[in-house]
Amino acid sequence: MRQGWLGLPAIVVLLFVAARLLTADADGGGVGADPSVETLVYGDAPSEFGRLHLPAGHAPGAEPVPVVVLLHGGFWRRGGGDLSLMEPLAVDLVERGVAVWNVEYGRTGERFGGWPHTFNHVAAAVDHLAEIDERVPLDLDGVAVVGHSAGGHLALWVAGRDGFAARSAWDDEVARPVPAVGVDRVVALAPIANLSAAATTGLGNGAVVDLLGGDPSEVPLRYLVAAPVPASEVAVLVVTGSLDDIVPEVYAQGSWPEASEAFGATVDEDHLRLIAPESAGWRVAKEWLGIRE
Repeated sequence: MRQGWLGLPAIVVLLFVAARLLTADADGGGVGADPSVETLVYGDAPSEFGRLHLPAGHAPGAEPVPVVVLLHGGFWRRGGGDLSLMEPLAVDLVERGVAVWNVEYGRTGERFGGWPHTFNHVAAAVDHLAEIDERVPLDLDGVAVVGHSAGGHLALWVAGRDGFAARSAWDDEVARPVPAVGVDRVVALAPIANLSAAATTGLGNGAVVDLLGGDPSEVPLRYLVAAPVPASEVAVLVVTGSLDDIVPEVYAQGSWPEASEAFGATVDEDHLRLIAPESAGWRVAKEWLGIRE
């Protein structure tokens, strides 16, 4: 009887992971839905999984292909959205010969979401590319991360995660392993880059305060750690929409290092239109990334 009880947690974990994969299949993006689309788990939390899209015919032994990581928005909330928001962009990219790792992560409103889990998840998801590369060859020397809205913030953050320790010497809530995979370029579509301003004005009905567990005066260290400050060697493109009334352009203004290669573009589109494959904003992003139409 004692041996059976000791084995119960492992059985529960296996059943839980299987349930997640079956749920992803039901959404049309699981292992059985398309031989070039695979749902992979990169951690133990419920939302630590993603969808790997591979170009047709790409297999072990082939030449490495470029890879783009996608991070969805939704104000970091479970009810705000999931990785399905970015699936149209994933399909568009994979048809152009790019491998895509469309990532889910823990959000506020679930047990393993918000501070610090969301940040640890995104870092782990990017590092998981190293494990994927052991099976199918990816070009990890030029990884691009594309994020929209709250995902834009996370894309900018993960591109500077190896330097945030200097801003938070005594904080240990966010994991700090040496990054296994570096980020070369970031496209932030309508990002929430100024967290303090967004918290002060209550953007998204208090989304930033929910994410970090307080306002800047209550948890100042968390705002330092969560600040999206890409490393100086990372090229950054910020695309905003002049018609965006969900995350207005003012919140996309970040503090980029002086040495960083940062560009900005504004298009006459609203917030959600920026993640439509046929949108002007997405065309700007693809051209900047050097992805053919």
